[in-house]
Amino acid sequence: MNHSIYHSHAIYNRLIDLKICQLFPHHIIKHIMAILISVFCMGYRGKTVDFERCSPHHRTTLAYFLNHGKWNDSSLESLLKKLVISRIYEESKRSGQPIYCIVDDTISSKTKPSSRALHPIEDAYFHQSHLKGRQDYGHQAVAVMLSCNGIILNYAIVMYDKSVSKIDIVNRIAQELPQAPVLSYFLCDSWYPSEKLITTFIKKGFYTIAALKTNRILYPYGIKNKLSDYAQKLSENKQFFRLVTVKGHQYYVHRYEGKVNKLGNAVVLISYPKEAFGNPKALRAFLCTNVGLETQDILERYTSRWPIEIFFRQSKGKLAFDKYQIRSSKGIKRFWLLMSLAHYLCCTCNEQPCSFEDGYLEYRKCIQKEQIYYLYECGVKNIPFNEVYSMLA
Repeated sequence: MNHSIYHSHAIYNRLIDLKICQLFPHHIIKHIMAILISVFCMGYRGKTVDFERCSPHHRTTLAYFLNHGKWNDSSLESLLKKLVISRIYEESKRSGQPIYCIVDDTISSKTKPSSRALHPIEDAYFHQSHLKGRQDYGHQAVAVMLSCNGIILNYAIVMYDKSVSKIDIVNRIAQELPQAPVLSYFLCDSWYPSEKLITTFIKKGFYTIAALKTNRILYPYGIKNKLSDYAQKLSENKQFFRLVTVKGHQYYVHRYEGKVNKLGNAVVLISYPKEAFGNPKALRAFLCTNVGLETQDILERYTSRWPIEIFFRQSKGKLAFDKYQIRSSKGIKRFWLLMSLAHYLCCTCNEQPCSFEDGYLEYRKCIQKEQIYYLYECGVKNIPFNEVYSMLA
């Protein structure tokens, strides 16, 4: 590629290193480059007009590239997954540390179209928002991240269109994963600890640590009991609980070990914050299928789920995950894929693991420097001002 205002050596060389340039012809790489460069430019909102500023082509060309372009996005998705697997599993083998497979979902909110809209956005539905506590209209994404020894990468992000359950989406992804090289863990909130997922993950070498709904059924002393009712009886006497400190916060925790619905044997931790002991609204429960783990260890390992919440915040704040205005389902999924690639580039800046924020700032500085240098070269070569300005307008 020639040096121009629409080019970044930093990103292009990284795409070569990752063998992405081998997947597609020159013109496809140019479109991918334009979208990736736009991510690191001021004012990025995930709209086609942002892509246009970093491309010699009109925004309609870039919109067509996402919505209808004839390029094999599944090959890019497969390569990205292989890169994540390779880096995380190699780190686990090298360090002997467990792999955490972290699952959660989020909503990209959209405005509900009027009944007269001719071209409404595809695959947008009402979904229950945990944050807003109500139904929210938009696209719901199920994300799967893999982490090991401080390296945290996004493995997959899948649109939930209600044709396949979220449990089945995660189950398919779990079946893709190689066998964990060391004892590892599947971390999730209370929507995902189903028998199906727990069984699939255990076959891959992952125990489950999950939040648990308080209406789940336990069998203390062989007697069927709803978790919330059992917790209320226990809270009548603090001697059934012990004080545990996790990340600087203290909790009263009761450890139950035994049958949980169809699970033959598991640990359930029933907990209250120290300052809200016995308050039903403050009750929290956690499931662990590795009964050999100590209570403190279970709770500390569960906190390793937090990076997926940070990922969602970064994706919406920096990658415009909730601001895009793409109408077709195919175009949206391709946009998500390219944003996943941008996230991977940031987390592996200069081929070394780093935080997303550090990688993002590094690429932004590189692109700014390259663009300023290009303008400097234009001045040295006496290229007319109007010609240079036309590229920036």
